Amino acid sequence: MRIRGIAEADWPALAALEAEAYADLSLTEGEEMLRSRARASAGTCFVLDLDGRLAGYVLALPYPRFHCPDLTRAEQVVHHSANLHLHDLVISTPLRRRGLGTRLVRHLTDVARARGFETMSLIAVGGKEPFWRANGYQAHPEAGLPPGYGGDTVYMSVQLAAVRPHEGRRAV
Repeated sequence: MRIRGIAEADWPALAALEAEAYADLSLTEGEEMLRSRARASAGTCFVLDLDGRLAGYVLALPYPRFHCPDLTRAEQVVHHSANLHLHDLVISTPLRRRGLGTRLVRHLTDVARARGFETMSLIAVGGKEPFWRANGYQAHPEAGLPPGYGGDTVYMSVQLAAVRPHEGRRAV
C-alpha cells in the first residue's frame, strides 16, 4: 500500500469512489468538478494505491479560512492562503475502519506543514464530525456554509505547528 499523487488513469476509479461514498447524501460532484479541485493544488491531492487498485483518495486545496468550495461550480481561481482546505477524503467501502483514512490525513497534514500551511479546514458531512475531532479538528458552527452541503454538516479546522528545519522534513 502506498500514497501517491493522482495519475490521469486514476480519475475514473476516483470518480466511482466519490459517487459510491456520497450518492446517499446527494453530494456527488462528478469527475470534472473533482478534477478542478485537484488542478488548484496537485501537490496536496493523493490516492491510496493498494496493489495497483485505487483504495481511496484525498483532495485538498488552498482556500481562505472559513470559506469552502461551492459544490455546484468548478474551481476557477487558485487561492493563495495559509489555510489548506481538505475538500474530500474517501476510502473504499470494504476497506473502511482499518485506519486508512487516518493514514491519509496524517500524510496530508505532513505535506501541509512542509509546505508552510498554518491551518487546515474541512466540512464534516454525514455524521463524520467524531472522526475529525479524533484527528484534532475543532468545530466552528458559526461558519456559514454554501447551499448544497446538506444537513448534519459543520465547518472544522486545526492549527498546524510549523515544521522546523532541524526536524529533517523536506518540502514536497
